[in-house]
Amino acid sequence: MNPLATAAAIAAATAAAPTTTASDTPGLSINFFWVIVAALNFLVFLALIWRFGFDPIANILAQRKARIDQGLADAAQARKDRDASVAEREKAMLEARREANAVIAAAQKSAQELRDADIAATRDELGRLRDRATADIQAERDRALADLRAQVADLALAAAGKLVGETMTGARQRRLVDKFLADPAANTDGRSN
Repeated sequence: MNPLATAAAIAAATAAAPTTTASDTPGLSINFFWVIVAALNFLVFLALIWRFGFDPIANILAQRKARIDQGLADAAQARKDRDASVAEREKAMLEARREANAVIAAAQKSAQELRDADIAATRDELGRLRDRATADIQAERDRALADLRAQVADLALAAAGKLVGETMTGARQRRLVDKFLADPAANTDGRSN
């Protein structure tokens, strides 16, 4: 409704309306014309307030409600994302721990295998050293026996040489061997051991 048209309608209605005086009507009287005019004024004022006051306020409130709803939705999404990232971080930590434990177990297994290999190599080396030492002892024993045999042969030759000059009897033989063994200078014949 146009406010000018409303004002013109009110003015025309007032001019055409019969004028009443206070003496014509006894007591309190209601003039329906003015009630209708006041109602129309109220409706025009309500339309103007609604159009220029309530609509912008309603739009502002709707926008504010939309921003609040969006903020709440964003907060809920952020909470979900945070919970998901916490779960993902815990999953990654669990996987990292599992991998670290696997690496540690592999390293311990490798270290044990290396230790076992070193022990086996040491045992093999000790066996070879023992075999070599046994062979060296046997060789030294054989050499000592050979030296002893050579000395026995030299003794036998020395004893035989002394016998050539004399006849041998049991007591005489014993005496010659004792004499030979008692005289170290004669036994070596200039050889050194």
